[in-house]
Amino acid sequence: MYTRDMVQQVHRNLRVGLCTTLILSLFIPLMAAAQFGDTAGSMNSFSLSVNPQYPAPYSQAMVSAVSSSLDLANAMVIVSVDGKKIYQGNARPVAVPLGRAGSVTKVVVDISSGGADYSQTVSVQPQDVVLIVEPVSSAPPLYPGKPLVPLEGSVRVVAMANLKNAAGTPLNPSALSYSWTVDTTQVASASGIGKTALMVASPLQYRARSVSIAISSTDGTLVGGASLSLSPEEPSLRIYENDPLLGIRFDHALPNAYTITGAEVSLYAAAFSLPTTYGAPLLQWFLDGDMVQTGSSITLRPTGSGRGTASLSLTATAGPYTTASANLGLSFGAAKSSNFFGL
Repeated sequence: MYTRDMVQQVHRNLRVGLCTTLILSLFIPLMAAAQFGDTAGSMNSFSLSVNPQYPAPYSQAMVSAVSSSLDLANAMVIVSVDGKKIYQGNARPVAVPLGRAGSVTKVVVDISSGGADYSQTVSVQPQDVVLIVEPVSSAPPLYPGKPLVPLEGSVRVVAMANLKNAAGTPLNPSALSYSWTVDTTQVASASGIGKTALMVASPLQYRARSVSIAISSTDGTLVGGASLSLSPEEPSLRIYENDPLLGIRFDHALPNAYTITGAEVSLYAAAFSLPTTYGAPLLQWFLDGDMVQTGSSITLRPTGSGRGTASLSLTATAGPYTTASANLGLSFGAAKSSNFFGL
């Protein structure tokens, strides 16, 4: 016969068990790009690992068997892909070819060890995810390249997701869940439904910063991801001749010395990979140590009839810490060549 105290104790135990079940359900991780399963009789004697975790379409995934109870060194392994045997021999990672985005590749691994047979199955579904780096740094107008990751600046990383189901139907990128991670730390404030972009601070000089993304459908059945490493580059300045007929000669940066042969010359300075978080870099021109002009362009007009030399220097400042400089030795008053071949 149960007493009142015994009944209350049972109720308390039931409530604790229910709370524990709810808490555990909140920590179930996202399903990876590979789905695992074991056949009857395997008793989880070995497991399968897939590398990379988020394979790309038309790439290869390395499938490996891992076990703490089987002697894999002396085991016979057979790997079959979609019913076709692709490998038979000693245990080692096996490259499995993958198809288009969303296609499911079924991999079956059979192991014979100690007179017993074991089997595990994994389904790999590649997805198309690309990370695009957009450094917040300077570059001259109409520059065909892309600025580099700046020192003491920031970088915008954009995820381009093309997740598809097994039938090849694409999912709306704005309806997907994006989980950003920077240097092994998940950025909760930048993660969520439709959050396709992330602003990242540039790493310190001579350091690198990793950025990764895990993208999943709303029901968690489709998952893709990608990662990259950011490394900052030293900022630089280049000086170009601004020809009155040809315009700025971006095809040829001036070396350390330049000869002024005409009555005047216009020069243009381009700042590469300086952070623009605080606005455009400040450019200052110095002639023989004296600051003479600010801005990207300067016009020089030698005076007198004799020959001479001068020192032209340029500095670019972006924010309180990042600077770059360039120097150009000038000579003027030299006689201009009178024939076509410069003799």
